[in-house]
This record gives sequence, structure tokens and C-alpha cells, in this order.
Amino acid sequence: MLTQPLSKAIRTTPTHLRRLKQMGLESVGDLLTYFPRRYTDKREVTPIIEVKDKEPVVLRGKITSITSNARNFRRRMSITTALISDATGTIEAVWFNQPYLSQQLKKGSEVFVAGKARFHMKKGNFVLQSPEVELVAERQIHAARIVPVYHETELDNPKAVGRISSKWIREKLFPLLPFAEYFEEFLPEDILSEHNLISYSEAVRHAHFPSSEKKLQEATHRLAFNELFLLQLAALYKRYWWRKEGEKHVKKITPDWELIKKFLEGLQWPLTGAQKRSIYEIIKDFEQKYPMSRLLEGDVGAGKTVVAAAAAFHVIRSGYQVCLLAPTEILARQHLKTLRELLTPHSIQVHLLVGSTPEKEKKEIRSSLKSGEIQFAVGTHALLQEKIGFQELGLAIIDEQHRFGVKQRELLKTHGSPHILNLTATPIPRTLALILYGEQELSILDEMPPGRQKIITRIVTEQKRNDAYSWISKQIESGRQAFVICPLVAESEKLDIKAATAEYERLQEHIFPNLRVGLLHGQMKAADKEEQMKKFVQGELEILVSTAVVEVGIDVPNATIMVIEGAERFGLAQLHQFRGRVGRGIHQSYCLLFPSSYSDTAMKRLSALTKYSSGFKLAEIDLQLRGPGEVYGTSQSGIPDLKMASFGDLPLVKKAREAAEKIIEKDPELTQYTSLREKVAENANIGIDF
Repeated sequence: MLTQPLSKAIRTTPTHLRRLKQMGLESVGDLLTYFPRRYTDKREVTPIIEVKDKEPVVLRGKITSITSNARNFRRRMSITTALISDATGTIEAVWFNQPYLSQQLKKGSEVFVAGKARFHMKKGNFVLQSPEVELVAERQIHAARIVPVYHETELDNPKAVGRISSKWIREKLFPLLPFAEYFEEFLPEDILSEHNLISYSEAVRHAHFPSSEKKLQEATHRLAFNELFLLQLAALYKRYWWRKEGEKHVKKITPDWELIKKFLEGLQWPLTGAQKRSIYEIIKDFEQKYPMSRLLEGDVGAGKTVVAAAAAFHVIRSGYQVCLLAPTEILARQHLKTLRELLTPHSIQVHLLVGSTPEKEKKEIRSSLKSGEIQFAVGTHALLQEKIGFQELGLAIIDEQHRFGVKQRELLKTHGSPHILNLTATPIPRTLALILYGEQELSILDEMPPGRQKIITRIVTEQKRNDAYSWISKQIESGRQAFVICPLVAESEKLDIKAATAEYERLQEHIFPNLRVGLLHGQMKAADKEEQMKKFVQGELEILVSTAVVEVGIDVPNATIMVIEGAERFGLAQLHQFRGRVGRGIHQSYCLLFPSSYSDTAMKRLSALTKYSSGFKLAEIDLQLRGPGEVYGTSQSGIPDLKMASFGDLPLVKKAREAAEKIIEKDPELTQYTSLREKVAENANIGIDF
């Protein structure tokens, strides 16, 4: 029943069905699990005599008169007007371009209306403009209850054909509620009992149309537990299989601490405590009976590469090969430069294999990798091609793993299950990281190396824009470079914010006509993006106007100015990432925030950026203010878009983790939990052989 197509289950138009499909809603089950984003409490009915100007109200009364289809030719719209009365008074309600209401609403009908009343000066009375209206019935949908509010389409155009509104969803969902009984319970009875959880089908029903506040709390609690539990169970399940499969081919390496000591003594600067701790954790992993799977998470400039180099040094000295995968050629070349500086003194040669490597050279590198002559290869996706082979790959280091596809990462297993070390510069609080990357062990670099300069961050008002431009011009004249980040690629009629293409033209033609300005955005071809970034790195461009695609971790020591337009439209974690593009050289660096909105929330967030330099601190603040989907961008970071749960709900996160650990401890292959296995596979996109 849950798989029944919506085209057969509800009465609607082909246009609406197309819109629903675009939203990922094609079956009854899809619509029933399209949960509300919030709720409004419309249980309290206000007497008409107590109505106040511009305050939302729910009224109950009888229609004492109704006129409709009075055509207003000047505005080309039909008008429906009704007088609604209760024991305390009468109020006027007006609807525009809704002539069908005259068929639904009759004189004498008892109705609920919900909306904001406005005092009409000429008439001398209150008028409800386009209120929600519903006939009084045994069970209400839109009023006199806790009302669900859903994500809608065409928010800016209420007249759009096929628009999916909250009211429309409620009307279509309500008759489908009995189908919720067909949702199979997948949680074991002992977990339901231990955590006082209602059944899945009951939770689905009350999430949409709760009969009371208590039922709503029970429903949202159960559904939130579902999400956090399944995420963590999937992570633990993947970890189990990674270890089990890897045991057959594991490269067991005995820690040689004298070797590591020798490497560290060769460095020109002391390591932080966090770096030393992370190196220790990685080296200890090498002697386990299964391959390492570890995430090294470090703030911008925290020194992840030197930790990775120490691990690589140990693996190579133990007789194995190492590869490092970077998402772009520029980052691959940057890693190459750093690794050569660190490893060449130890007679370890590092080779580069990227898309632009000449074919003859590629052939030689492939041959040398297979023979074992090359000990360390750095590259892009080119290193994951099927024709690439290693004699004995011991360690694969992956920079920003979410930028590589699952199939590409799976290819590494064909090289004999090497140890895996993932690097990320995205600051994620430990609790969130344990959920998202629960199949990996976690090392965090939460200290900055000595001497790392603090980037001066300022909020710049529109009145100070020209002064800022003059200052930037002087900085560039003295040899520096600047980034300018814009939220959009092209201008939008709906949004009054800076767009990269228009800003590039404005800055080049009117503000900095004598400077070399470049443009970078996500709609450009990959080769063109690489070329623009390369020119900026090499100093051929003095200003680079870009969208958010500008590379994480890109190293341009001469770039000292980061200008961010529409700064409040980015999350704090993302703003911190942008800021980390500067401050990589010897010169004092600056980050200038230009807001397009000065709301209290926006100023609170931007002020935090001027106050704190720790990405982890900023991530925690933003997580509380906006939630992970907004903070990290679910599509970009691989972070799931939760419907009901919050990553900030630490007690529930902990309970769900403990429940998942108990299940895996008891039955790691989930052979006793068929429904649970299917749910894990469905929600975590894991290929499980049933």
C-alpha cells in the first residue's frame, strides 16, 4: 500500500504530480514521510470582539453573508467577501482570486478562519485579508489544532501553477493517514521499551496531525531517535565490515618510535601537542589486525600535512608505498611541494600524477608504481583509474574525502585494503563528527602551530565601502593580492545581493581599472577554473572574484585580503574557511565582511567571526544557531539533511549511539534484524547483500 503511486492515491493535476516528483515524492510512503518543518498552535479561538490590529488569530463563527466574483477590473481580479459573526461581534473576510470559495462557503456555514486582521480606516472596522478558512468538522485540518507547516514550492509566487503549499499538502495527506499502519516496525522491542518510544506507524501519524502536544512530543522524539540511531548503526556496521574484510589483506606495521623521533628531529619547527597525539594514534593503528580508517580533522593552518607526512614516512620505511589523493590539480601540486620539502631530506622521492601530466610521463609513473620503484605518489582522480596498480600500497591519504565519489574510494580496496587516512579542514565538533564519520577513528588538531598570525576581521558597513576600496588599492600597490567572494554566480531579480559575474565587471571597469582582476565560479569548465586559480597563485592576477568554489586549503602566501560580500548568507564555518585562504604568508592579513542584511541574527553571527579565530568554536556557535544542514551544506559536505532530529541534541545523540553499539556488539552482521538491515541499507545508501 505504501508503494502505491500518488497519481492513483490522490486527486490532483499532472502539474502538481510533476512538482511532487521534483520534491522526491512519488508514492504514498514518500508523502507520509514528508514531515513538517515546524508547527503552529491554532487551538486557541479568539472572540471577534478581542481581535487586535496585525495580530494572528483563529476565529470561529457563522457566515452571515457572502458575495463572490465581484470583478475588480482595475486590478483584474475576482473578490469574495464574507461577514463572519460569533456571540461577540462580526468581522469581514476578503479573498482574492479564489472564486471556488463561493461553492464551499454558504450563508449559515460554521467556519474557522485564521490569519491577521487589519483595521480598515475608511470602513472603520477590522478586515481579514485572504485568511485560511475551513468548515467546522468533526476533525479539523487547518485550524483549531496543532497545525503542521511543510516545506513549500514557489514561496515567492502564491499564484504559481502547480504550487505545493502547506495547505495543499495537509489536504492531500489527511485522508492518507490510515496508510501509516502499513509502516513496519524495525526497532527491536527492547530498544522501544528501554527508550520509551512509541511505534513507528503511530509516530508518523502524530507527526503530521498530533492529537495533543504530548503526542507531538512522543512522535518527534521517536522519529528523531530513528534518524540518529540509523546513522550511527550504519556507521558502525560499515566499520565492522571494513575491519572484517580488511583482516585478510592488512599490512601490519610494528610501530618504530625511534624512526618517528628521527623524522620529527628533522623538522624546522616544533609540533603542537595535538599533532604529536595524532601521529601517535595513527602509528598505533598500523599494528591492529585490520586496516586503519581514521579521519584527521584540523582547523585551517593546524598542520595536517606534516602529520600525514610522518605517517607516510613510517609506512615507506616499513617497505610499503603511499598515495595521496587531492580533489584538484592545484591542491595536489600544493601537497607535492610541502611533502617534497618534508621527505626529500630523508631520500624519499614524491611523484605527481594528475590529468594534465603528459601521457608519456603517465605511462612511466604507472610502470614505476607497479614495480614499486615509486614510493609516494600524489595525484587527483587520475590516481584512481583502473589501469593504476601498486606493488604494495600500504597507506592512502585522502584530502577532503567527500569530494571523491563512493565508487572512486572503493577502488582503493582493489589495492589490497591499504590503511586509510582522511584529511578534512572543515571544523566539525566531536559529537557531530562521531555521528557523521562513526565508521572511522577520529584525530583532531585543535591547536595552532606557534607563530600562526591572527587574521584581523572587520564588519564593513555600506557607508565605509569606498574607504575600504581605497585601502585595498593601496595594499595591492604594495604587492599584496585579494580575494572577493560573492554568494551568487549571476544577478537575481529576487535577491538584492552581489553576484560574482556582475561584481567582476564592476570592479574591473569602475573600481580597480588598473589592476588585473580574475573570475572564478562553479559554472565554468574545470580546466578554466584551474587556469584562473593557477594565475592567481602565480601572481598574474591581483584580485580574484569568486563564488564559494574557491579551493579549501589553497595556499597563496601573497594573498592578504579576503572580502566577503553578502557575508550573512554564509555559515560561520564557511566564512572561517574563506578567511583561512589568507594569512598564509609573512604579511598581516585581513578579512572584510560586507553584509547585505543587518538583522540581529546576522550581526550576532558575524560578530562571532570577528571575536573568535577557532574554527571549532565557530562551528559550535553556528551549529546552535542554524543546524548542520545550513552550517556545512549537506550537498557539499556529505552531511545528511535531518528531518526531525538535531545534531545539537547531545543527550539523544548519546542514547542513539549507545543503542546502536549494543546492537552491533550483539549481532554485528544484523542477521537477527532483517528489518533493521533493510532500513540501514535504505537510509545509509549501503550496498548490503541480502
